[in-house]
Amino acid sequence: MKKHFFKVIYVVFFFILFSCNKKKLTEVVEVPLPSAEEKITMGIPDDVKANDGSFQLEKLSFGYDALVPNLSAITLENHYSKHYLSYTNKLNEAIAGTNLENGTIEEVLSQLDTNNEDQKNNAGGYYNHSLYFKCIGPKAGGQPKDSLATAIEKDFESFDNFTTQFKGEATKVFGSGWVWLIVDRSGKLQITSTANQDNPLMRNAKVQGKPILALDVWEHAYYLDYQYKRKNYIDAFFNIINWRKVEENYEEAISK
Repeated sequence: MKKHFFKVIYVVFFFILFSCNKKKLTEVVEVPLPSAEEKITMGIPDDVKANDGSFQLEKLSFGYDALVPNLSAITLENHYSKHYLSYTNKLNEAIAGTNLENGTIEEVLSQLDTNNEDQKNNAGGYYNHSLYFKCIGPKAGGQPKDSLATAIEKDFESFDNFTTQFKGEATKVFGSGWVWLIVDRSGKLQITSTANQDNPLMRNAKVQGKPILALDVWEHAYYLDYQYKRKNYIDAFFNIINWRKVEENYEEAISK
């Protein structure tokens, strides 16, 4: 009786084992699908304040979502409320208690020791971003008018030539840096570029002059939107240039 019982158990076990081998068991991993629409809470530019110190952020006159589709709200918010704010706070710390503490940012840039990386990088980062955010806006782009249009025609022969040269300079910047339209010491418009957070107001600049337009080509300015396609970001930048503000900068530069 026992022999028959064990035979039955053995047959059943063999059948189960054979069935499992025949079937190929597969582990199923459930991956939740993203929701149709996830809301991201954005801050307000006016709420961003630097710590107490010599310098404060340049105020944005528009919301973070105002430059879509050229720049996304999250890119603009990160750029303004994280990177720009950080440079501002670190600049205030770097010059606190020094002879630079009560100067204008232009005076700080022209007088600082360019071997002092802390002062140079943060003063440059503050000035560069301040000008960048001043010169962009919604319902912008197009072409300059009046005195700036005349100067571009004179120094570059046409706006198209200027655009080609500016975009070319921006495309060839290796790594992180900035591209500038400046008024040089002779009063002529020039396009130049600088590495990292350097700018044409510093004593170590290869081409010196007063910047009137700045393009940030650090990856933090565009990577969330354009990844490695910097050229597309450069093209989009021309859709958000506030030429009226750039002309004001030009008029101020030539009046001094």
